Amino acid sequence: MIAVLKPGASRERTEHLISWLKDQGLGVHVSNGEFQTVLGLIGNTANVDMEMIQSLDIVEKVTRVSDPFKAAGRKFHPEDTVVRVGQAAIGGGEFSLIAGPCSVETEEQITFVAQEVKKAGAAFLRGGAFKPRTSPYDFQGLGAEGIRLLLEAKRATGLPIVTELMDIRTLDLFEDVDIIQVGARNTQNFDMLKELGKTDKPILLKRGLAGTIKELLMSAEYIMASGNEKVILCERGIRTYESTYTRNTLDLSVVPVLKRLTHLPVVVDPSHATGHTYLVESMAMAAAAAGADGIMIEVHNDPPHALCDGAQSLTPEAFARAARRIFKIREAMAE
Repeated sequence: MIAVLKPGASRERTEHLISWLKDQGLGVHVSNGEFQTVLGLIGNTANVDMEMIQSLDIVEKVTRVSDPFKAAGRKFHPEDTVVRVGQAAIGGGEFSLIAGPCSVETEEQITFVAQEVKKAGAAFLRGGAFKPRTSPYDFQGLGAEGIRLLLEAKRATGLPIVTELMDIRTLDLFEDVDIIQVGARNTQNFDMLKELGKTDKPILLKRGLAGTIKELLMSAEYIMASGNEKVILCERGIRTYESTYTRNTLDLSVVPVLKRLTHLPVVVDPSHATGHTYLVESMAMAAAAAGADGIMIEVHNDPPHALCDGAQSLTPEAFARAARRIFKIREAMAE
């Protein structure tokens, strides 16, 4: 249920209404827009007297919402959410590139890549410290040492860092991480999502390997229902019949669909979606044209010798060229 307040509703009366609603056992999500305030009521609203609320002179209208993703839905929060980290931002017209290697390997590697992607226009540095791998014999990442090296690269460049959390028991290691990534394999790890909802850090939530749009939004809802509204959605390709010529199938239609359904920022990862370097730039440009709020691209200084996913990683030079083209598309869309 949502209650739209009239423009000019006093702060005192608004807070009194919110307090009363909370006394009814409801959670209240407050969205303060430029012209009006929307109260999203979360919980069992079956016994709430809609007519009584509607009769209040500060209330413009009351509507029941059938969508199960209450906090993530645009009906509760009509204006776009903007996630800000330092000088960088994603969402609400703010566009950012997130770039870096699949895995952190050495201090020299991650710092060099960080410097190169920053020069090319990236606003965030990504890098895997903990790596989920299909085979237990593949490189699993440097763990805590990888996070330390990411922080060294951040100090050298000023770029905020994005890295994946695989196990909630290691959350304390992420204290200085700027954006915590939830990978495709953990999208429906609901216990983890609830714990991340208790943090104040932005969460980059990837779509599951075969996840539906609704399932992605409900995973976001787990985080938001626990109190953390700084969620960024990420399309990274889904598993379909095709598995020979692309790693996954990049679903770019999800971008406008999510922008219609939710106020949360939407990022696209063409590297994991396609699995091949020659496809990354074109799909990144297509994602920009589709209206993505950000694009995450894997960049490695020596892709043929990368310890993880070298086949889908751009060189710094290739990333710089892709970034120029992506920014040109963004400029064209703004006209």
